[in-house]
Amino acid sequence: MNHVERFRAVMNFQPVDRLPAWEWAMWWDETIHRWHREGLSPQLKFSQVFAISTRFGLDPYQQFWFSTTDPTIEATQHHVEGIVANMDDYRRIRPKLFPCHDAAIAGMAAWVARQRAGEAVVWCTLEGFFWFPRTLMGFEKLMFAFGDQPELLHEINRDLLRFNLQLLDKILPVCPPTFMTIAEDMSYNHGPMISRRTFDEFVAPCYRQIIPRLLEHNIVPFVDTDGDVTMLVPWLAELGVNGVLPLERQAGVDGLRLRKRYPRLLMAGHFDKMTMTRGEEAMRAEFERLAPLMKQGGFIPSVDHQTPPGVALEQYRVYLRLLKEYVQAAHP
Repeated sequence: MNHVERFRAVMNFQPVDRLPAWEWAMWWDETIHRWHREGLSPQLKFSQVFAISTRFGLDPYQQFWFSTTDPTIEATQHHVEGIVANMDDYRRIRPKLFPCHDAAIAGMAAWVARQRAGEAVVWCTLEGFFWFPRTLMGFEKLMFAFGDQPELLHEINRDLLRFNLQLLDKILPVCPPTFMTIAEDMSYNHGPMISRRTFDEFVAPCYRQIIPRLLEHNIVPFVDTDGDVTMLVPWLAELGVNGVLPLERQAGVDGLRLRKRYPRLLMAGHFDKMTMTRGEEAMRAEFERLAPLMKQGGFIPSVDHQTPPGVALEQYRVYLRLLKEYVQAAHP
């Protein structure tokens, strides 16, 4: 099987020759800096995710992140975080938001042939309708705004929805991705940061316009949210979102329990990154915990968030060796 066929088969609960060997969240920049001191080629910079993945023998997955604040793939949001307190603030900075991504989209054309041939999986990330307002306002101001300034949040998300739909209008004719993630981070270790009522008023209407566009083009939609996603899963499923990641173990997420409750839920991640400094036995035990889930389909194992800088290069190589062993052993 080629890489695209393998990904789609797993997502459709069909038999595969092996599971994908993929790191969805890659590594912290400090992690790569440490690994440079431990033998990783200094020519491999933090931003060269695809090249580093190739060096580690991981499958070829190429991400394009379409930021609301910066037109480059190394987008950062720190220069706008928390600077909006009211409608006047937002309308004042709005001309500096929603950058032109035409160059990045043109760059996607170079991946069309590789994806069609199954030589690489292309995926895109859009910023979501909790993520973006929180970026602009900061968490505390956002929480008050849901009650005190609903018109501000509706305007922000209307603008974001228009921006994201226009991006899709440009992306789809150039290189429809195999799957897409929507960055939200709207849960923490005790569940969603907002109520179902708030979600339905401010977030869900936007998803009802985005998700059908993706499904129409056979693009698998995932929502990226840290923390405990358990309570969010049915909210998202009602909107057509059939995948979640990263399933953070430290937040108490239990993938097997999710599988029992939602048999067709698609998942990626869930490998407890905290085991990576504890040696091969601890990492193997973690893969054994995931093995039943790996054999059922609809799941791709990966570190449940970016590999932290406490992990030595040699420890990561042990993880990679075990990852490749277990994805080969699992035949859903």
